[in-house]
Amino acid sequence: MPHRPLLHRIDAYIIGQLLIALLLVTTGLVALIWLTQSLRFIQIIVDHGLSPLVFLKLTFLLVPSFLATILPITSFIVVLFVYSRLAGDRELTIMRGIGLSDMKLARPALGVALGAVLLGYALTMGLVPASISAFRAYQFEIRNQIAAFLLQPGVFTQVTSHVTVYVQARGPNDSLRGILIEDNRNPASPATILARTGQLVVTPSGPMVVLQDGSREQIDAKTGRLDLLTFKRNQISLAQTAKAMTPDETNAAQAPLGALLHPRKGLSAGERGKWLVEAQRRLTAPLTALSYSLIALVAVLGGAFRRHGGLLRPAVAVGIVTLLVALELGVQNLAARNTALLPFIWVVVLVPGLVPAFMLVRQNGPRG
Repeated sequence: MPHRPLLHRIDAYIIGQLLIALLLVTTGLVALIWLTQSLRFIQIIVDHGLSPLVFLKLTFLLVPSFLATILPITSFIVVLFVYSRLAGDRELTIMRGIGLSDMKLARPALGVALGAVLLGYALTMGLVPASISAFRAYQFEIRNQIAAFLLQPGVFTQVTSHVTVYVQARGPNDSLRGILIEDNRNPASPATILARTGQLVVTPSGPMVVLQDGSREQIDAKTGRLDLLTFKRNQISLAQTAKAMTPDETNAAQAPLGALLHPRKGLSAGERGKWLVEAQRRLTAPLTALSYSLIALVAVLGGAFRRHGGLLRPAVAVGIVTLLVALELGVQNLAARNTALLPFIWVVVLVPGLVPAFMLVRQNGPRG
């Protein structure tokens, strides 16, 4: 009977090494990706004097999507590294010497891989769509608030996609002089607004300019004549349109799984394909953590022990996983154009896991 407690201690020993390595590798890669992706936000934060907390909140909302993407890769790396180290230190040889089969040796890695699969589903089904939605809403809020800081004297500034502002001078307390605004929010009747002075005001709905002593020039769409309207006081919003403030309904990354599986009417064929592919990707992507881990296990457990020169099988495993990642992306792109190829998304995820699983079962049994 002492065999079972020993087996449990071996499982705990391997699982401990796998979890520590998985935590370190995943944290390191997430931090690296976060750093490279957040560089594009640094300049706008520094130039406009926003709080570092704004930068941290904005960029950390992207972390769940980074984690969901790299978790299968880090699971593969960790299983391959830990078991290769165990083989190099002859610990696997000793474990096999006491009668442990390859399936028993693989059990700790399979348990960790299944945990990664469950974490992956929690991310892709709930946390990632919610964080992306929050990121887009917060990004819009920041853009609206910093539009007030973008106005530079003597420069034509495009504060939104349809509004361009020029100010001759900017005084204390956000007072403006010599203002020209090109407002194209209504494409049928664009307007040019001139004002002698003005005041920049930041409101909860975005920045606004209160104009004094000015005129509004606009072409009448029916007659083609120039209409000129003078005013003593007027106000112009520099915020993005109300439509931009609502969630982007065509963004598949933010939609729940039910909406992805049954795209709403009105979507083009291309958009509908993207929604269906995103649904299949969410359902299959977490499973790759198990498939990749099985490939790593076969690479290490399937070969004879070599103290030196045992890098061929791990190198082949790395090559196979690299090709699988590229193949998955390629199939998803093709399926978005032709939805008849959607089942192949499952094929390229499940088959690479079933093959090494069959190989492990086939070679199962005590080995010396």
